[in-house]
Amino acid sequence: MKLGREFYARDTRTVAKALLGKLLVHETKNGFCIGKVVETEAYLGLNDPGAKGNRNVKNAPKALLNPPGHAFVYFTYGNHWMFNVIAKKKGLGAVLIRALEPIAGMALMRKRRGTRENKGLTNGPGKLTEAFGISKKQTGADLTSGNLYFTEGPAGKFSVVKTTRIGLAQGKGDKLKLRFYIRGNPHVSKR
Repeated sequence: MKLGREFYARDTRTVAKALLGKLLVHETKNGFCIGKVVETEAYLGLNDPGAKGNRNVKNAPKALLNPPGHAFVYFTYGNHWMFNVIAKKKGLGAVLIRALEPIAGMALMRKRRGTRENKGLTNGPGKLTEAFGISKKQTGADLTSGNLYFTEGPAGKFSVVKTTRIGLAQGKGDKLKLRFYIRGNPHVSKR
């Protein structure tokens, strides 16, 4: 069952932690991919120097203005798509999906990534978007309906690690612990 709007309509940090262990599913004409979310980062909007469109709503990408539970995908570093989930009670909050543990559809993921290896398929935000076939076409997609969505993950307990975010030009030294990952999971991008 797809996660409902109410799941995403909460504090951005809460949603970033709650997405850990959930399954991301992308159904396409070429097949489907499923991965367990193992790493996220929270972006808090206008007063967050690391967030897109911070300090000025006029500079915010239109996708950030969508209701909670929509996708926000943007291009960075000249060659990577970044997949974010609009997650907020109010404002412009979003959660970057940083890493997944591949669960199903590995042959399709390997083909998209141009590799024969399962190792390293989705252990970074650019890698997972390539493996899952996520691009600007998904910007604005409603994650509560359609073919790109999150579901509950397998039952089980895990420990969550909180650290500062990775790879920021703006807000690099903010010291905010807004990155969350599953302790010990080998698919996390960086420890």
